Amino acid sequence: MDKFNKIKQLVGKTPMIEYSPNIYVKFEVYNPTGSIKDRIVFYILEKFIDTILKNKPTIIEASSGSTGIAVAFASSLLGCPCKIIMPSNMSIERKNMIKMFGAELIEVSAGDFEGAIQLRNQLANENKDTFFSINQFHNPLNIQCHYQTTANEIVEYFQQNPHLTFPDTIISGVGTGGTIMGVSKRLREINPNLKVVIIEPAESNVFSGGALGKHKIQGIGDGNTYLLDMDIVDEIIEIKSEDAVSRCKKMYREGFYVGISSAAYILAAEDYLSRNPDAHIITFMCDTGSKYMSII
Repeated sequence: MDKFNKIKQLVGKTPMIEYSPNIYVKFEVYNPTGSIKDRIVFYILEKFIDTILKNKPTIIEASSGSTGIAVAFASSLLGCPCKIIMPSNMSIERKNMIKMFGAELIEVSAGDFEGAIQLRNQLANENKDTFFSINQFHNPLNIQCHYQTTANEIVEYFQQNPHLTFPDTIISGVGTGGTIMGVSKRLREINPNLKVVIIEPAESNVFSGGALGKHKIQGIGDGNTYLLDMDIVDEIIEIKSEDAVSRCKKMYREGFYVGISSAAYILAAEDYLSRNPDAHIITFMCDTGSKYMSII
């Protein structure tokens, strides 16, 4: 528990960066495992910490990578066994990080996120007394975490800098949908006219009614809306994988060692700003670039 509490102090409170005029970025790379997913994992586990410490369950999750890494990491701090279920086409760096923290990695078919979730549910249900499921794709605590932490940090930043214009647009990809739902809910309490823009890989136009395709922007566009309520969405921007990878390389040389999805977010923000030059945008750099070297 002492290890968990010490590291929990490092989760969140990440910097805000003005990437370019009117584009502000929450820099989530500074979380312990280098991703925004540390927030929800530590938040959910803390809610059940007494039961977890008493029973030492096997902590299980289905993930494209970043949540799996965070779960494996937190499980190691708590001294709990861990199983992560992941589609086989995720980057080797993600897989290695999960195994490095001592978790068992179970792979399903490439791109089969629904299969990963089904297997997680099956194992959790068959072992109710000994397993604990994070359940990121359907857990309302995911949204609550971002409402109470990520969003409040954004609000506090602009309150502490009153010379800056509060965001009128939020742009984000959708993995579980927890970030966009939680943050937009809180920001709309300050600015009811906030525009909500989501990003999808052009090769995987699920939200636009197309079929799930192959793409390299891992962590978003995985084939379902999950926690996302499409009624809050004002616009969808498609980003090509090759453009996101190219921009990612450019961002490395600019000093931003971030993942491919972060580059996609910046491309989408620039696209939106080119059409709405008076917009003030908040977006995210969700994770570190170290998970994507084999793809880049």
